[in-house]
Amino acid sequence: MRISTTIFLTDETISPVRLARELEQRGFGGLYLPEHTHIPVARDTDYPAGGELPREYGRTLDPFVALGQAAAVTERLALGTGVTLITEHDPIALAKQIATLDHVSGGRFTLGLGFGWNREEAADHGVEWRTRRELGRDRLNLMRALWSPEPTAYEGEFGHSVRASEAWPKPIGGAPRILLGGAAGPKLFAQIAAQADGWMPIGGRGLTESLPVLKEAWDKAGRDPKALEIVPYAVLPTRGKLAHYAELGCEEVVLQLPPAAEPEVLRVLDAYAEYL
Repeated sequence: MRISTTIFLTDETISPVRLARELEQRGFGGLYLPEHTHIPVARDTDYPAGGELPREYGRTLDPFVALGQAAAVTERLALGTGVTLITEHDPIALAKQIATLDHVSGGRFTLGLGFGWNREEAADHGVEWRTRRELGRDRLNLMRALWSPEPTAYEGEFGHSVRASEAWPKPIGGAPRILLGGAAGPKLFAQIAAQADGWMPIGGRGLTESLPVLKEAWDKAGRDPKALEIVPYAVLPTRGKLAHYAELGCEEVVLQLPPAAEPEVLRVLDAYAEYL
C-alpha cells in the first residue's frame, strides 16, 4: 500500500520545496494539498470538526503553485489536491492549470475534487449552495471537453460553455486521475460512479459499511469493479488502521502532517517511517 501525505502548507510552515524533497528521499508515495481561497471572518457555517476554525485555513497556499514547486524538485513523488474546490474556479482556466501541472510533472498529478463546506467562501465565488454539486459536475464535463484529443465544444448548464478549441497541453492519459472527496451518501456515490476514478473519504471511518453501497452504485453505472479506487485521506495512522485499509483493498492511504515549521514536520515524518 502506497503511503502518501497531506498538509496545510501556509506562509508559516515548511516550504513546498523542502517538504517535497524530504518526502521523495524518505520513500513516501505522494503529496496532496488542500485549497481555500479565503475564509470570510463573518461566518455562520460551523467548522465540520467542531470548535474554532484552525488558523491554517485562512493562510493556505495555492495548491497548484505549491505543487508546481514540488514537481520541479522531484522525479517520482505523486502530486495531488485534496481537494480542489471546483465550483470556485473558472473551468477553462482550471483545465489549463491541471493539464499544465500534469504535463510538467510527467503525469504525476491526481485531481482530488470536492464541493466545500464553507457557505460564505463559496458565496463570494458566486456559488449557489443548493446546486453546488450539479455545478461541479457541469464544470468537470467542460474540462473534459478541453482535454479531449480533438477540439470539442461543450454547452454548460450554469453559464460556462466552450467552443471547439485547441487546448494544449493535454493531461497524460487524456485526463488526470480523479478522486472525489466528501461524506458517504447516494448523491456523492452516484457522482463518483459517473465521473471519477474513486473516493477520498476523510479519515477513513465507516468504510466497512459504506464500501458495499459505493460498489453497488459503481456496478449500476457499468464501471469495471476492479477499477474503483478508495484512498483514505487525512489519516492519523496506526498499524491496525492501515492493516484494515489493506484488507479492504486500498492501494493508497494519505497520512495527515501537522501545519508546522520544518523541525516538527520532519519529526512526524521520522515517526511515520515505520509505516513505509
